[in-house]
Amino acid sequence: MQTPNKHQQRTEHTRRKLLDAGLRVFVRDGFEAARIEDIAAAAGHTRGAFYANFETKEDLFLVLLEQQADRRLTELRDALKNCKDQEHALHLLRAFYVKRANNPEWAMLMLEFKLFAMRHSKLRAKLAAAHRRIHASMKFEALSELLPPHLCEINTRKVAKVMLEVALTGLTLENAYDPKRISRSEVKVLLGRIFDLVMNET
Repeated sequence: MQTPNKHQQRTEHTRRKLLDAGLRVFVRDGFEAARIEDIAAAAGHTRGAFYANFETKEDLFLVLLEQQADRRLTELRDALKNCKDQEHALHLLRAFYVKRANNPEWAMLMLEFKLFAMRHSKLRAKLAAAHRRIHASMKFEALSELLPPHLCEINTRKVAKVMLEVALTGLTLENAYDPKRISRSEVKVLLGRIFDLVMNET
């Protein structure tokens, strides 16, 4: 591979700073209220630098979406590398799923973005395309040997994934809305139970 020149390195550095700043501003202000000038300022750059890298804040968010998914996938793959049996794999998958409750800000941000996308048909199509790219990048062949037989079928796996995502989003929303009604620790307990039900009965 050819070593990037100084201009390419500066461009990539600016892009990374804008992505990091975008995530901070989105979490702080919410997706819809976040402004491009605030993202650029948080990155130490101008609006011009932003538009040199992204057309819209929606485009920046979609890149963040793929980055977050890639990080989770890498973390999961690393955790599963040394799995030797189904029981160990399911234990690690369960812990990985429950751990996602530690990042409620991202779950809430994703919920807000999906609601925003539903009101804007073009953006909804781009979001769906991003999800398909993420799914296509996930190689489940090695993992399939460690899952219960019923989860090795593609359609069943899709249903299981949707059920787990819905549970995570819903419980995260309830905790954020009224933590006295359901605490973070209770969310984790319920997520663990839901994971067990989905893995055993889907």
